Order: sequence, then structure tokens, then C-alpha cells
Amino acid sequence: MTKQTRQRMHFIYYFGRGLLRFLALFLATVKVRGKENLPKDQPVLIVCNHLHIADPPLVAANIPIKCKIMGKEVLWHNAWSRYWVSNFGAFPVRRDGVDTEAIRSAEQALKEGFSVMMFPEGSRSPNAQMRTALPGAALIASRMKVPILPIAITGTEHLKHVIWCFFHHPLMTVTIGKPFELPHKGRLPRDGRQEAADYIMNKIAEMLPEQYRGAYGSTNKTNN
Repeated sequence: MTKQTRQRMHFIYYFGRGLLRFLALFLATVKVRGKENLPKDQPVLIVCNHLHIADPPLVAANIPIKCKIMGKEVLWHNAWSRYWVSNFGAFPVRRDGVDTEAIRSAEQALKEGFSVMMFPEGSRSPNAQMRTALPGAALIASRMKVPILPIAITGTEHLKHVIWCFFHHPLMTVTIGKPFELPHKGRLPRDGRQEAADYIMNKIAEMLPEQYRGAYGSTNKTNN
């Protein structure tokens, strides 16, 4: 993959990241761990567990990596939200099955030198516990041969409205793991996609407290 040195983002991306960090000073306590694991010279596929709608901007605002974000398609149904999420670097994905258009968008972003952030579970967990992953992240990682950067999020499941946050200052943590690659070399066969997706999720689960691990906890351990 050709190394890119001048990735350009819309000014909304920079404005949004700065605004989110500023607001966090008054509304929450954000702890970021594992910054030493951030890549310095190549794009990566960023994979996270998903607890709240605030997860994508939380991660994007607190890691110094220019990244495109895979977001739920419904955000593009309204012109106002479409303007903000698109210019913040997001692109849409359908939740029903494998969205080939979203995969192509992710691959194009990686080719251009951007990192890509996605949430392999496909949607937010209703109980803060990890759910079985969809195969999209594994497919992209195997096709593009890029390192995978696991990020574990805790605390956002408690978020309520702005006034509540102002008085309670909830603790949110973003834990950055070491980049890794899939053990399978080459294109993934269809019957190996779920195993690869579970391998990715287990890397995230290793950084989470047991009560968050859900389908990837000690009592529901999948192959890794």
C-alpha cells in the first residue's frame, strides 16, 4: 500500500474534534490508555466495541489519527445530520448483512492513507455487553492487509442528557491495544469469516472488564 503523507479532512472534522474535547472538560472525565500503541506512519483498521451513539466521536476526538468512520445509514436520511457526519469523515453502512458499498468505501479510504474506524457488532449493545460480530471488519482487514487497532470503550453506556452529564461527570475510558494482523493469510474463505471476526473481537474483549465481554466472556469463549 502506498504511503500517503497529506490526507485532507474537512474543517468540520477538526472543529468537531476540538469542540468535543472542550465540552468533555465540563461534561465528563475521559481517560485514554495505551497511546503508545498508536501507529505513526501507516493507516490501520480501528475496531471498537459499541455502547452508545457517543462512541465514534469520543474515539475520533481522543486519538491523533485521521480516520474515516463507518456509521449507521439512518444518519444520512436527514440533511442536517448528513452534513455533519459526512464532513466529520463518516460514510454510511447498512446493518442488514454485508454492505459491499460500505466495504468499498472503507477500502478506498485505506488506499488513500486514512485509517478507518468501525464497530464490528453492527449496532450498539443494549446491555453494555459485547455481541457476536458481523464479518465486515475481518473481510476488510484480509483484503487490504492492514494492521488492526483494537480499542475498548467503557463508561459511555451511562451517558444521559447534557444536564445530567454536567452534574455527574461520568467516567469514560478509551483503551488502545497493540495493532495486530489476522492469523489467516490471503483472502478469507466464506466459512472462515466468522472465526476471523471472533478473533478480532477477542482482542477487544481482552482489554475490557469481564462484565462487558458478553459473547466473548469466559463463559462464552469463542475460538481465538
